[in-house]
Amino acid sequence: MTPISVVIITFNEEKNIERCLESVKDVADDIVVLDSFSSDKTQEICEKHGARFLQHKFDGHIEQKNRAITHAKYPHVLSLDADEALDEVLKENILKAKEDFNADGYYFNRLTNYCGKWIRHCGWYPDKKLRLWDSRKGKWTGENPHDRYELEDGSKLVYLKGDLHHYSFYTIEQHMDTINKFSSIAANMRFRKGKKFSLLKLLVSPGWKFFKAFILQGGFRDGFYGFVICKNSAHSTFLKQVKLYQLWRAEKKK
Repeated sequence: MTPISVVIITFNEEKNIERCLESVKDVADDIVVLDSFSSDKTQEICEKHGARFLQHKFDGHIEQKNRAITHAKYPHVLSLDADEALDEVLKENILKAKEDFNADGYYFNRLTNYCGKWIRHCGWYPDKKLRLWDSRKGKWTGENPHDRYELEDGSKLVYLKGDLHHYSFYTIEQHMDTINKFSSIAANMRFRKGKKFSLLKLLVSPGWKFFKAFILQGGFRDGFYGFVICKNSAHSTFLKQVKLYQLWRAEKKK
């Protein structure tokens, strides 16, 4: 049976981390948590569950996740966020994959819980994620804060049944705070890459984002919270352009 290292990055995750660790205890041969100097009970909870708890200053999601992998005991890695947990079906299929790890990577669906409601539309589901792989054949990449894991060309991928439960936001205020934070990170990343502000995108993209998520992707089927998610997604698109404009204006004044 192929041993697996479960790798998690954290920062003040006392509300989520225990659920995550409980869900992987039957599939993990090693658990490593790379923390960004939490001030809550994250360390205490991790150590109670037998995880190796390490700390490093946070310098980006991509950078931190790649760094965490270097501390894994085994090359085959299951990478999770602290607010995620395996459901029973996915757990069983990961155990089967361990018996014959014949792919370079395994991906599965992620199902998000928003303010207590499971969201199955809005473009949020099935939200396929590649989270189990041979770490010798890939790395985390993408554009902060939206990271993704990329395997080498020609790698074999296999789909596993079951859901990765994602406990995203407990309140709408928490969602809004994250949108504000992540839109700033995204705008700064685009600015550093030399991407210009677009008035057309500012005028058109938010409306298109809402229409796509609420109508085309069936967000209306998720009721009140589906509407909130779609509106917030549109607002996030708006903020990224506004903040990018402010960065270029400040640069011009210099």
